[in-house]
Amino acid sequence: MTARVGSLTRYHLELLLRSHAWLPPFLAYALLLVIGVSAGDPLLGGLGFGAGVLLPVSAWYVRSVLSAEPPASRACLVAAVGPVRVHLGALLAALTVSLVLAVGQVAAVWWTSGPVADAGARQDPGAGAAVSAGLAASVVCALLGVLAGALANRPVLFHAQYGIPAALTLATLLLVVPASPANAAVRVLVSAARTGEVAVPWGSLLVAVVLLAAAGGGVAALAGRRPE
Repeated sequence: MTARVGSLTRYHLELLLRSHAWLPPFLAYALLLVIGVSAGDPLLGGLGFGAGVLLPVSAWYVRSVLSAEPPASRACLVAAVGPVRVHLGALLAALTVSLVLAVGQVAAVWWTSGPVADAGARQDPGAGAAVSAGLAASVVCALLGVLAGALANRPVLFHAQYGIPAALTLATLLLVVPASPANAAVRVLVSAARTGEVAVPWGSLLVAVVLLAAAGGGVAALAGRRPE
């Protein structure tokens, strides 16, 4: 089953690239980074901003992947390999793109940043520790963004007009609710920018992986029970 899902993931990625549906969320993310992060800004603050913005963009990519395939083509694919595998492949494709963006934004912010922390920080944590924490926080936000997108699209929601408001609402909640792993991971970076004391948010990363695995598996199973 793993090999079949991997092939379906590659199929969805190729379809996303050919349809150019990857371009609008990518341009929106790039524009937000240009607006929110300036050359010479402290590294940790820029990484925190980039990680937070990645969450709704990742949710957008789930919608882009699911809408890139024509209904007739999807029906044939579902009949051939089953709806559960098809949906898992789509979610993994969105996650793959989101993780690539996470790595790219960390590299871009690192390249253009100034000092690691704010001028008043008590210590300099070093660029290596900051990049590690920023990458982990970005992965957390990518994982939870895919989770939000999975819950705000079919088969959970049948009516497409509700998908965008639902995804934005979930993404906002995942960023602002203190108990959210994304909120905790971004707060680590924001706090580290002020104090210089940085730690990789391993706990938030583990919780995000578990939440996405549970939600993704549940949504894929639901796809096998609800007609598309």
